[in-house]
Amino acid sequence: MAKYELPKLPYAYNALEPHIDAQTMEIHHTKHHQAYTNGLNTALESLSAELQNMELTKLLASLDKVPENVKGAVNFHGGGYDNHTLFWNNMKPNGGREPGGSVADAIKSSFGGFAQFKEKFSKDTGAIQGSGWGWLAYNPQSKKVEFTTMPNQTSPRTKGLVPLLGLDVWEHAYYLKYQNKRPDYIAAWWNVVNWDEVDKRLSKAK
Repeated sequence: MAKYELPKLPYAYNALEPHIDAQTMEIHHTKHHQAYTNGLNTALESLSAELQNMELTKLLASLDKVPENVKGAVNFHGGGYDNHTLFWNNMKPNGGREPGGSVADAIKSSFGGFAQFKEKFSKDTGAIQGSGWGWLAYNPQSKKVEFTTMPNQTSPRTKGLVPLLGLDVWEHAYYLKYQNKRPDYIAAWWNVVNWDEVDKRLSKAK
């Protein structure tokens, strides 16, 4: 069985300052994402060779095939590993602004415009009780993008959706800089969104 490894960040820990501070980024990456990596590898040891060798994105979309005694661990740690891998690449220095091209068109079609989407995403993600994520995802059935929230580390893939843009609102993602001010963290995060990466994911999903 091939073991998953902690992916490297595509930028330095301090690259997203002042919006997301270097200390939070380093702890989030080296401690939390590492813990999901370790937990995923441990969970996979209990699976059949077929499931062990399945691509993680497909495994998360096929949790019904995972034995009950390890399903929770695969969902949590596998989702945590995949969500964070996407999250780091969702962001970049000097990001933000508004998306263009196919992403802008898809958002306009589903939400009426970027302003409406941003307001809904910020409000509904901020309202998550406890730990979870807000997601812009592609629905292969409707062939449209939609917004959804997911609890803890559960991946949108478990609902048949393709995650495009996710925001982690676990307290460990923002507490050092923003304390309990989750709305301030969400507002700052829009300044580092990597829309080019979101566009690539949407093109691949289609």
